Amino acid sequence: MTVELVERAQRGDHAAFDALAAAAYHRLYAIAERILRDRYAAEDAVQDTLVRAWRDMWGLRDPAAFDAWVHRLLVRSCADLQRRTWKTRLDVAVDAIDPPAGPDQISQLADRDALDRAFERLSFEHRAVVVLTHFAGLTGPEVSHILGIPVGTVASRLHYALRAMRAEIAPSPDLTMPSAEHVR
Repeated sequence: MTVELVERAQRGDHAAFDALAAAAYHRLYAIAERILRDRYAAEDAVQDTLVRAWRDMWGLRDPAAFDAWVHRLLVRSCADLQRRTWKTRLDVAVDAIDPPAGPDQISQLADRDALDRAFERLSFEHRAVVVLTHFAGLTGPEVSHILGIPVGTVASRLHYALRAMRAEIAPSPDLTMPSAEHVR
């Protein structure tokens, strides 16, 4: 059915493209938000992606490859947006006020915060590979096709990104508890 919608959209059918865009919007938004770490920027990236997709729909050679193609457009839109806002971006976290968390929720919140900070320190290229692999559940060859890089580069970026995140999250040696020998 998707192939049929893509073919109709390529012939200029607005309703067919609208159906494709509606089906892909939430998935694209979730990926963009995780790559850019900003809700508003993610909305802009998805909108730019859908505009590019409509404008360039005629150039898609294989209608069955629509999903990979639109993911590639999304990553390019995210990269363009990141490049444009790199120097002017001011990060101010505005979170909803939640009721006080219990003891278990506090440690989970601290773990989540450490993970978020480690993820934010990754380069755009590394974040894109982590999101497409672990969040979107795509395989190495699929990520390679979307990003236009070799499969080995996908594996390398994933390896170094996860290693950097582990190093960022790992407890500092200064905070370790003394061993029993040092306490005596």
